[in-house]
Amino acid sequence: MQMTTLSFENFHRHGPLFTNMLKARHQKFIEEMGWEIPSEGDMEFDQYDTAQSRWVCVHDGLRVLAGVRLTPTTASCGIYSYMVRDAQRGLLDSIPANLLDDPAPIADHIWDANRLFVAEGVETEIRREVQMSLMGHMVRSARELGATTLLGLLPIGIPRLGRRLGIDMEAGGPIMKIGGVAHRCYFVSMASKMH
Repeated sequence: MQMTTLSFENFHRHGPLFTNMLKARHQKFIEEMGWEIPSEGDMEFDQYDTAQSRWVCVHDGLRVLAGVRLTPTTASCGIYSYMVRDAQRGLLDSIPANLLDDPAPIADHIWDANRLFVAEGVETEIRREVQMSLMGHMVRSARELGATTLLGLLPIGIPRLGRRLGIDMEAGGPIMKIGGVAHRCYFVSMASKMH
């Protein structure tokens, strides 16, 4: 099992890994969960897949096992910034605007984490290891990018995984159903106690 943080600057070193991640997202979010989100062919992507973002990928060679997208809260591309803030601003029809209790932050040390998934077909016997690897590498990658906090609209089961790694997650808004799955905004503290 490998862990790679992809960016526009290093795509060329990883062959079709980024494309395979977009295909895995399509399979997970569109085919499996039935979300109505942008896609082309068999790849899922949206306005936040820009040069400002990073994609944390757990993989076995070119087979994508899991992933998550990290976007700085200082991002700007046309009218868009980052997913949680844009939802709060009413720019995203599929996510309620009341997802956060307070105004969405804009700060160099806070990054948005979204599109977290474990790929369809990941074997049961390695699923927990894949989830733990994704969470750990997400935090390490975010720290390397200068983040001390992540903000994410995540499935409500994620904090349980975080606790196993020593990651503190604080609820930042109400529980809401998105695509039929209970989600909540969480602030993820990246204190050094993570193992």
